[in-house]
Amino acid sequence: MALSRFRRDRGVDYWPGFVDALSTLLLGIIFLLTVFVVVQFFLSQEMAGKDTALQRLTAQISQLTELLSLEKTGKASLEDDIARLTASLAGAESERDRLRAGAPGPGASDQLGTAQGRISELSGALDSEKRATARAIAQVELLNQQIAALRRQLGALEAALDASDKKDKDAQSRIADLGQRLNVALAQRVQELSRYRSDFFGRLRAILGNRPDVRVVGDRFVFQAEVFFDTGQAALRPEGRSELDKLAGALVDLEKQIPAEIPWVLRVDGHTDIRPIASPQFPSNWALSAARAISVVQYLVGKGIPPQRLVAAGFGEYQPLDPDRTEEAFQRNRRLELKLTER
Repeated sequence: MALSRFRRDRGVDYWPGFVDALSTLLLGIIFLLTVFVVVQFFLSQEMAGKDTALQRLTAQISQLTELLSLEKTGKASLEDDIARLTASLAGAESERDRLRAGAPGPGASDQLGTAQGRISELSGALDSEKRATARAIAQVELLNQQIAALRRQLGALEAALDASDKKDKDAQSRIADLGQRLNVALAQRVQELSRYRSDFFGRLRAILGNRPDVRVVGDRFVFQAEVFFDTGQAALRPEGRSELDKLAGALVDLEKQIPAEIPWVLRVDGHTDIRPIASPQFPSNWALSAARAISVVQYLVGKGIPPQRLVAAGFGEYQPLDPDRTEEAFQRNRRLELKLTER
C-alpha cells in the first residue's frame, strides 16, 4: 500500500501549472479590457462634445433661416410698397403735366399746386422705401453669409465626427490585434518557461536521485521538512545545507540560460502539520513555516542566487497533502515545496 501511494505521489500533475498560466492570461485580458474601456470613455466624451456643438450649430442655422425668411418677406413687402408708390408718383406726374398743358382756369393753379405737393410727398415716401429696401437687402446678404459660415462649420464638425468614428474603429482594431499578440506572447512565454522548468526539474532529479523524502508533485519538488530542519526548528541542518548546495548550483546554471525578459522566480513554500507548536520562538505553525521558507531563501542568496529570483511563503497547516490524522500523514504534511514560476 505504501508503494502504491508513493507511485501516485510521483505522478505528474499539470493542473497547478495550467492554473498559473491561465491566471496570467486572465490578468492580460483584464488589462486589455481596462485599456479598451478607457479609450471608449475618452472617445465617447469627444463624440458627445462634437454632438453638442453640432446641435448648437443646427439650432443657429434654423434661427438664421427663420430670420432670413422674415427679412425676405419684409423685402417683398417693401418692394410692393415701392411699386405702389411708383405708380402713384407716375399718376401724380401725369396729372401735373396735364394741368400744365391745359388752358388756365380759375382753379387750375390750385390744382397744379396740389399735384406738385402730392408728387413731392410721393417722392419722399419712395426714397424712404428705397432706403428701407436697401437696408433689408443688406440684412438678407448678411444673414446669407452667416448661414454659409455656419454650414461650413457644420461640414467641418461632420468631417470631425467621421474622423472620430474612423479613429474609434482603428483603436478597436488595434486593441484586438494587441490582444491577439498578447495572447501569442503569453502562450510563448508559458511554453518557454515550461521548457526551462522541465530542464531544471530533470537536472534536480538527476542530482537528488530517487530519495524517498523528495517527491515531484505536479510542477513542484516536495521535500520532507526533516531533510532540512529538526522538529520545531527553523535553523538548517548540515544535511539540508548539502542538498541546498546542489539546488543552488542548478539555479545558477538555470539563470544563465533563461532570457532576462522572462520574470521567473523560485518560490519556496513552508508547510507544517496540524499539531500546534506555540513555542516562545514560534507562536504558531504559520510563523514556523514562514521562518523555514525564509531560512532556505537566505541560504540560497548566500550561494549567489539573486534575491529578486526568490520568494518565501509560509502556509502553516492550512494546505495539507493528506487530511488523515496519522503519524504518516503528519510527516507528509511537514514539507518544503520548490516551484519555478513567473513573478
